[in-house]
Amino acid sequence: MFAFLGPKRIEGLEGIDLVLEKENQADIHKGYVPSYDYAMVLHGTDTKVGGVCLRIGENTNIYFGGHIGYGVDQPHRGHGFAAKACRLLAPLARAHGMEEVVITCNPENIPSQRTCERLGAQLVNVVDLPEDNEMYLAGERHKCRYIWCLKE
Repeated sequence: MFAFLGPKRIEGLEGIDLVLEKENQADIHKGYVPSYDYAMVLHGTDTKVGGVCLRIGENTNIYFGGHIGYGVDQPHRGHGFAAKACRLLAPLARAHGMEEVVITCNPENIPSQRTCERLGAQLVNVVDLPEDNEMYLAGERHKCRYIWCLKE
């Protein structure tokens, strides 16, 4: 059984906090690694503006889907909340021994590419999704793969 280390709330100083919604154990049959799901909330409130996920481990799904996934609700976009959420998750990733993480996005998702650039992540490559991948089956075809170094 995976040992979760995550706090229930991660306080931020730049507009948002993270509130733990769920800890997910690995699902070997689906190829899922253990993960944390956090809500992005406006600092000091419970007003949700999006969500962020941290996945711990390495496998084919991580190669294509990344260690960190995020989404910001439409009315709250344009404030850099995704990059702020990633920065808030960095200490937790380091606590799990991660020195770098993969973040992926669709090639047409310019805001997500900008988030990766704001973090200082480096674009490594653009890959074709395998036909049996869940994202491919949902209609996606390619992923930009960024590596974000977490060393302090």
